[in-house]
Amino acid sequence: MAETRRKLASRTEVAEYLGVPPATLAQWAHQGTGPRYVRVGRHARYRWADVESWLETHEFGPTP
Repeated sequence: MAETRRKLASRTEVAEYLGVPPATLAQWAHQGTGPRYVRVGRHARYRWADVESWLETHEFGPTP
């Protein structure tokens, strides 16, 4: 059975999801600190799994 792939997300969609301006994502991409992305022509596109993985690495909570 073929794997179902989710649509790649635009920078605007990811920015809305994260609650940050698209320019922040662009800056993070330039600095290499944001979620992984792929270039499709001139456009940055994000895999949702990469966004979720990046979020998990930036998760903070109470320490035991």
